Amino acid sequence: MHNQRFTIKGMDCPDCARTVERGVARLAGVKTCHLNFTTEQLHITGDVDPETVIARVRELGYEARPTTSAVSEPPPAFLRFMLSSRETRPALIGLLLVIPGIVLHEILGWEAWWIDVLALGGLALVGPSIAQHAWRVLRTNRELSIDALMTIAAIGAIIIGAYVEAGLVMVLYAIGEALEGYTANHARHTIRSLLELTPPTATLITPDDEQVVVVETLRPGDRIIVRPGERIPVDGTIAAGSSFVNQAPITGESRLVERSVGDEVFAGTMNGEGSIEVIVTRPAAESTVARMIHLVQEAQERRAPIQRFVDRFARIYTPLVVLLAAIVATVPPLFFGQPFWNPTPDTFGWFYRGLALLVVACPCALVISTPVSIVSALSTAARHGVLIKGGAYLEALARVQTIAIDKTGTLTTGKPAVVVLRTIGCTNPEAPLGHCPACNELLTLAGAVELRSEHPLAYAIVNAATTCGLTLPPAAEVRALVGQGVRGVVNGTEVFIGSHRMFDQVVTHDEWHCLAAQRDSQLGRTPLMVGVDGQYRGTITVADTIREESRSAIAHLRDQGLRIVMLTGDDTATAERIAAELGVHDV
Repeated sequence: MHNQRFTIKGMDCPDCARTVERGVARLAGVKTCHLNFTTEQLHITGDVDPETVIARVRELGYEARPTTSAVSEPPPAFLRFMLSSRETRPALIGLLLVIPGIVLHEILGWEAWWIDVLALGGLALVGPSIAQHAWRVLRTNRELSIDALMTIAAIGAIIIGAYVEAGLVMVLYAIGEALEGYTANHARHTIRSLLELTPPTATLITPDDEQVVVVETLRPGDRIIVRPGERIPVDGTIAAGSSFVNQAPITGESRLVERSVGDEVFAGTMNGEGSIEVIVTRPAAESTVARMIHLVQEAQERRAPIQRFVDRFARIYTPLVVLLAAIVATVPPLFFGQPFWNPTPDTFGWFYRGLALLVVACPCALVISTPVSIVSALSTAARHGVLIKGGAYLEALARVQTIAIDKTGTLTTGKPAVVVLRTIGCTNPEAPLGHCPACNELLTLAGAVELRSEHPLAYAIVNAATTCGLTLPPAAEVRALVGQGVRGVVNGTEVFIGSHRMFDQVVTHDEWHCLAAQRDSQLGRTPLMVGVDGQYRGTITVADTIREESRSAIAHLRDQGLRIVMLTGDDTATAERIAAELGVHDV
């Protein structure tokens, strides 16, 4: 018995996934079978030939191929999505063909042969694929799907001469399916962006040398090396070296976290400027980020209650309507002597009435309005910067009493910025940045040294200097002091930037400067002390800053009677500072 994984293409809705799953599960040799609609991944255990699986999926109307590593691409806009796929392109063209029928025939009541021709053209584009899918599901899974009801209704409409209605039924249903496919495509992009947090390979340390290996082959106890600027591939414990690690993707901490021997590190986090050796503690499939992905997959597979109702409704309603139409068409002629065919041009037989019942009973409004409503709501929210994982959560918003908001990147900018600048010789401590000559000189020296650094705190200093319009001179002999800071030479002047612990060793300064830096740390900020030629010159304090719209948004939500909770993986001091500034009491 072995595991196999396939990528399934062409699915528009979870019903498609269930159809494929049931069809493949019936193959001889398949032990277990699970298809994740969101990621398009089919997982099979058992002894079955891959070509047999691919052939069965093709019988059901979809495409399958063995899964390999994939590169995530941004999800296309709706119109581009509709034009890019051979499944959705006919639906879009068909809609253009039936629009005259909607406007001229259904609304204005016009009758013209060319309106019928256009409607039948739209039907010809989308009808065969829907009918084929209905037949495959019936043949393989012994089920009358909603596709079958749509097909029967369209055929009935053609027989009774309602050509525009036949085209509308099939085209609008195809558009509804395409909308579900568009939503699913966005959900898959979310999953793939999470997958890209972890690198596909890692550098394994062996007794002889170093080897680049696939992350999935790492086992607990393996020793890997993570160099500066690389993402940590698996969860583990540092065995050698130290560095500052950006853990924001996992914990939400806005500040870089110092990590040294014995500390735990997580897959998907970014290593800073020091090389570290890590002992693997969990396989890649069991890492913290892998568990996050699993939770998101489960969440996105949950359908909205109205969608689940439509599924149950369709399973009962479809065979019931077909049976009722058959009864209407046959019982009166057989038992009551009523005409089966139309006896005159102005009167209708019971066969006609049975077909009319099929057309009228076709649940187009319910089948189409459900995905359209959900997609419209999700798209509108996305245009306003709000991402909702699916219809189930959209409906749940109506019952919300408490809103939990992540701090980093939501309430705050997620990017450190200079918030306080203390300089020896400052003539106006209350002046904003750029208005004090002594402060400008300090910021120029620090910015020159940090200009080449990729450290987020260095970016904050350089950004502050450029915002103030300062020209940064070139720095020489710039060297990062791992875990401490950075040094360099600017115009013949030696400049040190780092923590107060580093200053205890290399720069002469008064104790109260360290005490002031410690107070900044207690407030959730990062103080960077600056020394020039071995003497303390000042302190640049950096912190994550609150977004301009956060205060008004929090106030508006509170006015709606909602309880606000701030979520953060940051340290207590930082969390309490941000909460106090926003007026949030639950952290």
